[in-house]
Amino acid sequence: MPIASPEVYAEMIDSAKKNSFAYPAINITSSQTINAALAGFAEAGSDGILQVSTGGAEYGSGPTIKNMVTGAVALAEYATEVAKNYPINIALHTDHCPKDKLDGFVRPLIEISAERVAAGKAPLFQSHMWDGSAVPLEENLHIAEELLAKTSAAHQILEIEVGVVGGEEDGVSNEINDKLYTTVADGLATVRALGTGEKGRYITALTFGNVHGVYKPGAVKLRPEVLEEIQNKVGEEVGKERPFDLVFHGGSGSTAEEVSAAVDFGVIKMNIDTDTQYAFTRPAAGHMFAKYDGVLKIDGEVGNKKDYDPRAWGKLAEAGMATRVAEACQWLRSAGTSLKG
Repeated sequence: MPIASPEVYAEMIDSAKKNSFAYPAINITSSQTINAALAGFAEAGSDGILQVSTGGAEYGSGPTIKNMVTGAVALAEYATEVAKNYPINIALHTDHCPKDKLDGFVRPLIEISAERVAAGKAPLFQSHMWDGSAVPLEENLHIAEELLAKTSAAHQILEIEVGVVGGEEDGVSNEINDKLYTTVADGLATVRALGTGEKGRYITALTFGNVHGVYKPGAVKLRPEVLEEIQNKVGEEVGKERPFDLVFHGGSGSTAEEVSAAVDFGVIKMNIDTDTQYAFTRPAAGHMFAKYDGVLKIDGEVGNKKDYDPRAWGKLAEAGMATRVAEACQWLRSAGTSLKG
């Protein structure tokens, strides 16, 4: 089954860390974006991660319904079915979930997977993210500890965020300032609260100047060396080399060198949304401009059904996004590393 079992997902993360590469984690909002991401991973020969944000889940349920759980389940079930046709492993993940949405998103989704596991089935999602960046660190880690017990029992992995990612995503906004850099003290507090695997497996988004959204290189100072310092100092404390499995958020506009350095310091997952959104929309826009007289019924004409058929521009959009996903696999060195060979 291309949807990774808990054991295969753990093996994926271990392989990425051991061999110094990272998986692109692609935000999905529809069947089209799922198909595009799968095609891109397959083209690159890379295993990968599909993730659903709170806003993406609302959209997936229907713009007039806006039910995050319904949308997340529907997208996950669709991905589970169509992924069977691809020669790669795919993990399903839920993206940023702030405190005020835990009860309407992550907690019920964990419960769905817990019920599945109790019935002898695989969890629906392989991991979930708790975004506690907007609350004090002590509260962040207290909630993380509670969620880690639940995800571990449901054979899932928890993602946490320690530090602040700037910019805006799905209504969560943070200023661009010194708070964008996680400290060694933050890292030490994390392992003291959550352990190093004995309480359940988790992956950690430590921040080093990251910003969500669109920005040009140089607009924000990324400092991947922050990750190295935290890994080294915390590693000395717990007696384990590179104790954190790290996640890179807010990487749009990053240079190849910055991405490579982050992977060298233990990043095993990099979220990609802004770039793939553009890669999906740009070909569709090009089609509309080039075929405007067929897409539009101008001056009483009938247009051209082959031009305004959603499949016409949809195929172009999916191909554009697939190319960007495959490119991300090259940047993150995951191309050609699929555990399926």
